[in-house]
Amino acid sequence: MRKIWAIFEREIKSYFVSPIAYVVIALFLAVSAIFFYLILSSFVQRCFEVDMYAQQWRQMSPPMNLHEWVTRPFFGNVATIALMILPLITMKLYAEEKKTGTIELIQTSPITNIQTLIGKYAAAVVLYILMLVLTFFYMLFLFAFGNPEIGQIFSGYLGMFLIGGSYLAIGLLFSTFTDNQIVAAVTTIAVILIFWVIGWLSNFVDLGLGNMLNQLSLIEHLDDFEKGVIDTKNIVFYLSFIFMSLFFSYISIESARWRGSR
Repeated sequence: MRKIWAIFEREIKSYFVSPIAYVVIALFLAVSAIFFYLILSSFVQRCFEVDMYAQQWRQMSPPMNLHEWVTRPFFGNVATIALMILPLITMKLYAEEKKTGTIELIQTSPITNIQTLIGKYAAAVVLYILMLVLTFFYMLFLFAFGNPEIGQIFSGYLGMFLIGGSYLAIGLLFSTFTDNQIVAAVTTIAVILIFWVIGWLSNFVDLGLGNMLNQLSLIEHLDDFEKGVIDTKNIVFYLSFIFMSLFFSYISIESARWRGSR
């Protein structure tokens, strides 16, 4: 555990001694804030229109569902933003080590590859958690002027954590394949997009294959979390996806180490 902590601490420091963490956090918060403002503005405008219509016909204004109009669309947009931004976190994890040659020092040190892998992934996850925590300040506006369901918000953030963890695991995997950070980031985005659109392809194939494609889609499993429903099968899917990505990352690192020792 001490060796994993050493790698974790090293990676966290590397994020904050360079502009990476600040740029990524600023971009994530700025873009998500814009979407939150647009979604909330649309909700307020809709409420005003419904109220004016009800007054015109001397009726009671129907209740507007804050979750369906604001928090659920917000989480969906944040998932899209994370898709584009999180690869900027993972692109350096192994690609930079390969480019600078420090990967050889790590592989010949007393720290095992699995300890290095866990430490690097944990650092990326903690940075992402910090980004999510900062977006919670947007939710405070809802609590100040409305009555949102805390359970639905918790469910949404849980889903965001799991899908973000999947993005990071994919990014770490492709960072082990190359010494070019841009290539690592671009290929990560491309593969994540494939796991997004694979669910849409289910509309063009037979039912059996369509169900299988839906089960492989990252975004399809997020839908229940956005609705406020925590289903264990969705949690198991994301955790399994993360585990398999990290497993293949380990295989990639071990194979590179074996080739280098020949």
